Amino acid sequence: MNRALTQQEIDAAFGKAAAADQAHDIEAFDFRKLDTIPKSQLQALQMVYENFARSCASSFSAYLRSYAVLNLISTEQIPYGEFLESVSSPACMAYISLAPYDGTAVLDLNTNLVFRFIELLLGSKDRASKFVSRKITDIERKLLGSLLRVMLHDLRDSWKSVADIHFAVQSLVTEPQLLHVLGPSEAMIVTTIEVRLGPTSGVMNLAIPSIFIKRLRNNFDQLQKFRRAEAKEDDQLHVAGLIQDLKLRLDVQIPGGLMSAKTLMNLKAGSILMLDQPADGQASGLLNGKPKWRGQVRAGTRKLVFETTAPKPD
Repeated sequence: MNRALTQQEIDAAFGKAAAADQAHDIEAFDFRKLDTIPKSQLQALQMVYENFARSCASSFSAYLRSYAVLNLISTEQIPYGEFLESVSSPACMAYISLAPYDGTAVLDLNTNLVFRFIELLLGSKDRASKFVSRKITDIERKLLGSLLRVMLHDLRDSWKSVADIHFAVQSLVTEPQLLHVLGPSEAMIVTTIEVRLGPTSGVMNLAIPSIFIKRLRNNFDQLQKFRRAEAKEDDQLHVAGLIQDLKLRLDVQIPGGLMSAKTLMNLKAGSILMLDQPADGQASGLLNGKPKWRGQVRAGTRKLVFETTAPKPD
């Protein structure tokens, strides 16, 4: 016949269970813990965004008529809630669809950068902008939308090596904390890119759900297989042997100055022109028409010679 356990026997049973847990060093499992993306997959993703930064810099320069530079800063995995905490208010955040796949990406643009975009779209010159902290207007939202379409076109081209994704802006918001598009614990791959437009600089952050990246892991594995390997020393020597007799054009350019059209038309053999450059001044060495060196023109035994002093700065 069964009997009821006494309180002492119950306490003793719980004590034995606790002692067993300590003996096996049992730890509580957090189901909200991020499912880490493999390092190899993150490296492949960085290749995609490096290509995007280069192509987008060219597109920005042409579209805004201002020299643009984009530099990839980092790619990391963090919860969406932590990403939102890093967003300033008021913000400029675009929610982006990933057709034909499910999911939503998030693009966060620094507001100082946004207003510089708008100034350039309206014909402003390259000058330092004043810091502005306010929400964008409806008119500014439409202007920015045209630039975002250019950016997302380059993003799609860069992703084609992995998958054909049609990125499109779903909405543009200034208070992302009020919208619950993604759960705060959802893991995101956040890529930070610095954008420089003349004297103005800022960052844009592109966050894509980790689960979306995992679905394409086989595509990323294929991208890694086709990644170009570094050339071996034997290959480098072979290529050097093939091109050693290649003929290249070298020109030396000495800065001149301004002259009237009348003076130019009256030039004859033996005419002497006064240059704005001293005799021992800097000249440029051009390789196939592109500046490569700085140096000076000096008198040799029978000919003039070009002595290089430094590489041409980029």
